[in-house]
Amino acid sequence: MIDLDFETLHALGLTPLIATRAAQLAASPPGTRLARVIESQRDCFMLHDGRAEQQARALPRLVQHLQATAQALTIGDWVAVQEDAHGQAWILERVDPVTQLARRANDGRRQPLASNVDTALLVMGLDADFNARRMERYLAMVRACEVTPVVVLTKQDLAPDAPQRIAEMRARLPAAVPVLPVNALSGQGCAELAPWLHAGQTLVVLGSSGVGKSTLINALTDAGQATGGVRKGDGRGRHTTTARSLHRCAHGGCIIDTPGLRTFRPDADARTLAETFDDVQALAQHCRFRDCHHDGEPGCAVAAQVDADRLENYQKLMRDAQRGEMTALERIAQRSKWKAIGKAGSKRAREKRS
Repeated sequence: MIDLDFETLHALGLTPLIATRAAQLAASPPGTRLARVIESQRDCFMLHDGRAEQQARALPRLVQHLQATAQALTIGDWVAVQEDAHGQAWILERVDPVTQLARRANDGRRQPLASNVDTALLVMGLDADFNARRMERYLAMVRACEVTPVVVLTKQDLAPDAPQRIAEMRARLPAAVPVLPVNALSGQGCAELAPWLHAGQTLVVLGSSGVGKSTLINALTDAGQATGGVRKGDGRGRHTTTARSLHRCAHGGCIIDTPGLRTFRPDADARTLAETFDDVQALAQHCRFRDCHHDGEPGCAVAAQVDADRLENYQKLMRDAQRGEMTALERIAQRSKWKAIGKAGSKRAREKRS
């Protein structure tokens, strides 16, 4: 039977559902206890059992089992851990996560970012980093993982047109998604985010480098994360945070810091991602054609009412998801098709010139 002190572990984000799943793990040897992964570095993991931190390694059989199912241990996972006769801690089992944020690598591999997350803070600067299309992609991917999104806009003091950009973001995103302009340096962020910080909740901070993720973490916890500036030329930041880590908030709850995201390809099929664009899906019911792709067809209700830039972003996201669902042979066939089309176009151009 696994050792599980709910009241102690609740401060680390343990919920009744996760506790139930942990209790259903296969028979555990005496001395096995429940802990949470708060930091990961390749094959080493820092765990917290509610009382103290401890470094541990995963049993080879567990690693092989996870790899066989295209999974891996990551920050936020709950695990069964036990020490051997030499005092080395070993991770025996992983509790199936309730939610998991992940992305796809360029080769199609699945890369988990964080497990058992309730809320994702999608951070974007109101300075040169501002990009409404990128925020829409973040939002679609987070909602596809059944995680609650909260948009956090930083650096109001550095953007002369901050009010206009805040209004643009609120008008473009679904009304149900909170959009919070905050100033982490003044402590305003703590007050704005209080509704999502109560005990038992786990948050993750996502965004590109230099938007103020670590500054926000420092305002909400005593983590003391290193912070850095941005380049003057294009406003882009450098990777100050190099590893994901979990911290406990002063007012309850836990928050996961992550390195800046350069790319965030969806880990969901096209249908799931499409459902995150509520307005597009609702208007699509009124299109003249049932199989309308909203790409110039007559009588398209979506193109008539949805912002053209938002619709283009939606279509690009669908194409990315469809490519991710292709097999290796299908991708080869698609490349061959477009190569043939390109050669035919070049041949016609040469014939016209001659």
